[in-house]
Amino acid sequence: MKIAVDAMGGDYAPEEIVLGAIDAVKTYKYDVVLVGNQDRIREVMAQYGATENDRLTIVQASQVIEMGEHPAQAIRKKKDASIVVATKLVKQGACDAVVAPGSTGAAVTAALLGLGRIPGIERPSIATPIPSKEGITLLLDSGANANSKPKHLVEGAIMGYHYAKYILGISNPTVGLLNIGEEDS
Repeated sequence: MKIAVDAMGGDYAPEEIVLGAIDAVKTYKYDVVLVGNQDRIREVMAQYGATENDRLTIVQASQVIEMGEHPAQAIRKKKDASIVVATKLVKQGACDAVVAPGSTGAAVTAALLGLGRIPGIERPSIATPIPSKEGITLLLDSGANANSKPKHLVEGAIMGYHYAKYILGISNPTVGLLNIGEEDS
């Protein structure tokens, strides 16, 4: 599996992201493509004794979407933003997945505009794995949608069930509904 990583998104980027990628290729059998300002990424790699190789490569992206920017507007204006380029790598088949530690809104927007929706799914859902003594609980939506309709909850349940079964290896996942809000709706 080859994973595109937005090296410019998230706290203390690109240093912390690059360090995570260096550790990942040592620990797991995944290849990592760091997407972002190649000069800055190479500086960090050199600082920690790493170089580009068959398993850890860099793809240049000249722009970054900052946390305070409106996601849809930024995605439309910044065609060479690291999250946009990373998502294109998945769309083109050069990578199998994208990791986006920066703006959640920008990541979701880049995925929607760049990859589209799963057929039959109207609204995307953010999956958050939560480890526990009994295994992993998969929390879907994670507060991304404040105005979900019943059909969106069903869509999320179906996606969560399949993620838990086929990605996490849970043979018979249980689906539940959690509400922590006090909204009238």
